[in-house]
Amino acid sequence: MALGGNAMTGPDGSAEPGAQIAAVTRAADDIARLVAAGHQVLVTHGNGPQVGNLLVKNELAAAVVPPVPLDWCGAQTQATIGFILLDALAVALATHGVDGRSAALVSRTLVSLDDPGFAKPSKPIGRYLPRAEAEQMMQHGEIWEDRGAKGWRHIVASPEPIEALDAPAVTTLLDAGFVVVAGGGGGIPVVREDDGTLRGVEAVIDKDLSAVVLAHAVGIDVLVVATDVEHAVIGWGTDDERPIGRTTPRELRDLAAQGHFASGSMGPKVDAVARFVEAGGSLAVITTLELIDDALDGDVGTAVHPD
Repeated sequence: MALGGNAMTGPDGSAEPGAQIAAVTRAADDIARLVAAGHQVLVTHGNGPQVGNLLVKNELAAAVVPPVPLDWCGAQTQATIGFILLDALAVALATHGVDGRSAALVSRTLVSLDDPGFAKPSKPIGRYLPRAEAEQMMQHGEIWEDRGAKGWRHIVASPEPIEALDAPAVTTLLDAGFVVVAGGGGGIPVVREDDGTLRGVEAVIDKDLSAVVLAHAVGIDVLVVATDVEHAVIGWGTDDERPIGRTTPRELRDLAAQGHFASGSMGPKVDAVARFVEAGGSLAVITTLELIDDALDGDVGTAVHPD
């Protein structure tokens, strides 16, 4: 299950600690229902608002301490969200009568230094800043871009995920009966040097695409992308708006080519569910957390079946 950012924040998008805990507690109950029904569950999640908070702290303290690099921000937020989820799952599993255990794994995703995203970073993250403040961050090696009247924005690469490096640990935990939380925020982006060593890099990996790589690495049958809408739709915001129910990767690819899915919102989710089924998955669904029980039957949400 890939939890969207709405499952990690308050209804108004607040990333205040209390709002995050309340949101995660609600998500944990939905996860526990699946476990109680006999499903083995691997959870991944977004971390955009949480990383955004750390970036603000970086900016405010840049004149006093060096900014924490983006891969470190990813690791920190994986751990924080992970422990909140573990606490919530302990209560939710007990409430549903499940004698279950859970574990959170700070995990890495391999990307390539040859990825085009590194040659021309294009993904904006964090808040807009005045030029003077952006220049202070650029002195620490960050890339910032003038976005006109709104100000300057931090720009990073968004490379393709290649390998879930910690999949063997995930498999071991799943085989031992744990509900596992891993690959948060798309995983900590790392590259492999010519001598075989690994190092973290300044990048953001799409969490849904990374979820596909992780899912296949550990033999997952069904991918559920949990978001704040019941279906993906075509004709969004028009008189011809129509929800997509049962579908195939081929149909979704055709609709995407027609420009139906925004690159910053539903586009990556549609790409992810299509990739998952194209690579051998039996079912992938886009829907809300509240409907995930029925989603596993392939009858609600945008349910993607093999062509």
